[in-house]
Amino acid sequence: MRTFISGLVLVLAAGAVVVAHHGLAAFDQTTKVTVKGTVTAFRFVNPHVVVEFDVKDDEGHVQGWQAELTTPARLKGWTATSLEPGDVVTITGYRAKSGAASLWVTALTASNGLELKAPN
Repeated sequence: MRTFISGLVLVLAAGAVVVAHHGLAAFDQTTKVTVKGTVTAFRFVNPHVVVEFDVKDDEGHVQGWQAELTTPARLKGWTATSLEPGDVVTITGYRAKSGAASLWVTALTASNGLELKAPN
């Protein structure tokens, strides 16, 4: 019985991971937007690389944004130090369907000269 319960827990946990991974489903792939901001964090981790950045509007209000990229293995030439807090980035991508300040990156240009046309 103990083996059965352990196996059941493992199957349910694996199923939750599969459901949680959304890929591009959460993003509106019919329209691209471009946003410019300052990097606050860069996480070069699986399953998706994440860039957090602040965007100032015309009135000086700051809004935190998040940009997701593919897995680190697909970002040839990129490393965990490719972007640093304070770098200015211009990011083009698909906006979150929910309207959240979140993008799936299709292109990124940084003030340090880094350019990316992201593979999807």
